[in-house]
Amino acid sequence: MTTLDTTVRARRSLPARVASAAGGGVLRVFLIVVALVWLVPTFGLLVSSFRDPTDIAASGWWKVFSAPGQLTAHSYDTLLKNETITDSLFNTVWITVPATVLVVLIGAMAGYAFAWMDFKGRDAWFMVVVGLLVVPVQVALIPLTVLFRELGIFGDIIAAVLFHVGFGLPFAIFLLRNFFAEIPRELLEAARLDGANEARLFATVVLPLAAPALASLGIFQFLWVWNDMLVALVFTNADSQPLTVALQQQVRQFGSNIEILATGAFISMVIPLIVFFAFQRQFVSGVMAGAVK
Repeated sequence: MTTLDTTVRARRSLPARVASAAGGGVLRVFLIVVALVWLVPTFGLLVSSFRDPTDIAASGWWKVFSAPGQLTAHSYDTLLKNETITDSLFNTVWITVPATVLVVLIGAMAGYAFAWMDFKGRDAWFMVVVGLLVVPVQVALIPLTVLFRELGIFGDIIAAVLFHVGFGLPFAIFLLRNFFAEIPRELLEAARLDGANEARLFATVVLPLAAPALASLGIFQFLWVWNDMLVALVFTNADSQPLTVALQQQVRQFGSNIEILATGAFISMVIPLIVFFAFQRQFVSGVMAGAVK
């Protein structure tokens, strides 16, 4: 071993030497164990959603391994007959889907404009968009409450949708503008020479290339809106409240409706997971886009 190798090893930090000594195999096993421990509460929630309320109150969810006869779909049948929960689930869909689609579409058009269209004050306006990323949601709650009351939409689903669209667009524009800027100029010029106008160029060339980035943005926006409770508490009422608010109100009666809480919470959690895994490949491609040139 040379003097240089000894000096380099001496300069390495203690965590780096420990990680090197542990090796990839040991670290991989450790991460798997951590992941399994992290999933225990989720698995417990799943098991509890299939247990009778009396069994839930009498013992922990792990008792099902010694008494599998406790498993029943009665809680899901009760949930489907609870109009408050079912209506709130549909309200969540009516809020999340439009808020996600509008952010992706408007963000894509604005991102393309900032990346490839020349107009007065383009860089200044983009800096304004970047600055909006640091504006907290709480700052706009009271002003928008007043505005929505004046417009007569306070308490409606559209109020929550508009709020989510407004706060989702800065990140969407920032993300997609940076992605669009990496498209080769020669490709766009070739499409223009073939007679494509900006609208056709955007729809037939840019959007297909941006599919991974659009999928990543859609997943981010979907998860944020689906799991939101603060905005829903402020801008929705009893007829338009989403599932998160409905479950929060059920917690106040905890004990008499525990089967609804367990089942509703699991449904609220599993739907975003289905969406994520359905677009997992596009999500990873979009996150890694631009990382390697």
